[in-house]
Amino acid sequence: MNTYFNYTLFTILLILNCSFSFAQNQEIVVRGSLVEEESNQPMPYATVAIYNASSKSIISGTTTDDFGKFETTIPNKDVYFEISFMGYETKTISTFSVADGTANLGTITLAPDSQALDEVVLTGEVSKTVFKLDKRVFNVGKDISSTGVSALEVLNNVPSVNVSIEGEVSLRGSGGVQILINGKPSILADQSGNALGTITADMIESIEVITNPSAKYEASGTSGILNIILKKEEKQGWNGSISANTGIPDNHSIGGSINRRTEKFNLFTQFGAGYRSLPRDNEAINYNLINDETVFSNGEEFRNETFFNITLGTDYHLNEYNVFTLSGNFAYEIEDQPSETNFSFFEGNNLISRWVREETTEATNPKWQYEFNWKKTFQNNEDHSFQLSALGSFFGKDQSSLFTDTTIEGEDQNSNQRTATEFQQADYTFKADYVNPINELFTIETGLQYVINDVGNDFEVEDLINGSYVINENLTNNFEWNQKVLGVYATGAYENDTWGLKLGLRIENTDLNTLLTNTNEANAQNFTNLFPSFHTSYKVSEGFSLQAGYSRRIFRPRLWDLNPFFNIRNNFNVRVGNPNLQPEFTDSYELTSIYKIGKASLSSSLYHRYTTDVVERVSYSEDNVVITRPENIGTNATIGFETNGKYSPTKWLTLTGDFNFNYFDRKGTFEDQIFDFTGNQWSTRLGSKIGFPADIDLELTGNYQSGFETVQGEQSGYAFLDLGLRKKIFKGKIVANLGIRDLFASRIDERFVTQPTFETYNYSLRGRFVTFGISYGFGKGEAMTYSGRRR
Repeated sequence: MNTYFNYTLFTILLILNCSFSFAQNQEIVVRGSLVEEESNQPMPYATVAIYNASSKSIISGTTTDDFGKFETTIPNKDVYFEISFMGYETKTISTFSVADGTANLGTITLAPDSQALDEVVLTGEVSKTVFKLDKRVFNVGKDISSTGVSALEVLNNVPSVNVSIEGEVSLRGSGGVQILINGKPSILADQSGNALGTITADMIESIEVITNPSAKYEASGTSGILNIILKKEEKQGWNGSISANTGIPDNHSIGGSINRRTEKFNLFTQFGAGYRSLPRDNEAINYNLINDETVFSNGEEFRNETFFNITLGTDYHLNEYNVFTLSGNFAYEIEDQPSETNFSFFEGNNLISRWVREETTEATNPKWQYEFNWKKTFQNNEDHSFQLSALGSFFGKDQSSLFTDTTIEGEDQNSNQRTATEFQQADYTFKADYVNPINELFTIETGLQYVINDVGNDFEVEDLINGSYVINENLTNNFEWNQKVLGVYATGAYENDTWGLKLGLRIENTDLNTLLTNTNEANAQNFTNLFPSFHTSYKVSEGFSLQAGYSRRIFRPRLWDLNPFFNIRNNFNVRVGNPNLQPEFTDSYELTSIYKIGKASLSSSLYHRYTTDVVERVSYSEDNVVITRPENIGTNATIGFETNGKYSPTKWLTLTGDFNFNYFDRKGTFEDQIFDFTGNQWSTRLGSKIGFPADIDLELTGNYQSGFETVQGEQSGYAFLDLGLRKKIFKGKIVANLGIRDLFASRIDERFVTQPTFETYNYSLRGRFVTFGISYGFGKGEAMTYSGRRR
């Protein structure tokens, strides 16, 4: 901390004295160059301060250029030099010789300041949570078990957040989460198609957990918002990192990040390439209670991906008040999805038939995204700002599948099917935000956002009949989905040293149209809603604060909730969308207390959510085929308690934990069924980070998710453990990481459906993942664990 204080104080003094000049007839030219002691690399933008030897006061100074060189003048020899760079030991030079009016200081080396570096490590290694008036900010540290993993795994380490084995994100046990990237909607945040797998842990700066969003944020997400903030290098000069990763199952990649920052420009790029395999074991049992018939199925499926990607962007500082950003990303993925499923069909205890269904699926996925952003700050206050942004993205999928059923025993089940998918999605977001701190206590914000989603999905199924493939008209169609959302908001906030209040109102208009072109089935919805918000906080003492909030939210059915196409990988257990789904609406209330006691911090929350037109997955059986589709099922009233804590008893040990419990009361009907019941669910996470000598760190994180009752059955609970090990080399310039996700392969997903006429059981297991990575940081950058970006 002293290093930062001294550095800041020196900078202020340097600015105050920079107007001094020396008489030309006394000037002595001083030259030199600066390099890092260990790597012998030039050190650009380091500070060279000149002090009067008698009075010890600063009289002038300069900085090194891009190559670590500097040149300045001094009035006479009665001076000394202090050369400094944040994170390095300051060097003082008081003895030098002058020849022909020139003093050559030669090559000067700076060594890392181990004390300052230790301070930085202690605050940055472990992920931590910061509380603000209307959100919690989870600053992503260098958690070892996250090495080489995607944003989904990082989210699973965030307090209040759970990610299922299927990649479904929930907040405090509820779905309907709106995920943003840098505060804006993005195709990268789409939960369908594993899009979050394109973001790797090292690319994330922080994750904002907003359980009661203010009116500033888009109203989507009945349980709240997760805003993923991506890193942007701010160090001047050349900075970057390269890395290589390998793993079991196959998880091989190379990647890199390069940044070049000057006074006016910040040029940045990220690139990656690799191959990844995601196996999964599945098992299903369908019981027909009327005919006493049973279909057993089990098998293994793979999602093999070869991916390439590159991101390019630049920030241009027109002046100190205007910054323009232009960036683009292109990615290309080649998918191979083989699967094999074994089926057995019984009547009572008699085996009627046994067969195997094999799948061969290939797909190519091109994707690109581009963004323009202009931020203007005003001279009276750096927080007084106007920001305008435009974001466009495209995702395409050209996929073909071949399914072959081969009879092994009993009745003939031989059949072939093939499918073809042509998918295109274009998204556009236009956003404007204005923030004005009227004074130190009052702030107003206003803005608008317009989002356009345009999707086409042409899906064709063919059956092999008499040696020829014939189109199955019942399963073939072209689905068009177009949604436009216009939102306008205004908020006002008052905040002093002990008390804060923020009020807001948002108005959103939704225009949604879906069309099945082959059958001309259309669904049009247009509605306008008001979304108020209220937040307040009170600081009782330095160690104890209270927060309270209210917001109204909406969950608009996503594309894959509406898309009616069947997934026929297992043609006895299929999922299908519902084009007629209506949105959910939620009123959310919350009271939070925050404690700081010595080296421990703790936050606890009581919350209540009331949701109408709840979207639930409902299953029904036809000819032993279980079809699951989303439906609007009544209301859900939830009361919950959550607590999060962190304790660092020593410098080498940090303990973290969180616990969430909620009680829910479900009421609703669907067709002839009544869904009135109560239940509860809870989850907990415990983590520890242990520092060993020789720069070795061990990390253990245990998770448990309880089982809970569903509208038609129950979901079982599971527990799993993640482990990470890291070794730093050359004081962090090189980092080696070993990560093991689900150490005991115990993260098992089991679902039961129990109905009067049928019962189903579904089992799924991803298994253990082991990754090893090594990275090297150059320039002023630090080594990072970059595993490449899929897609």
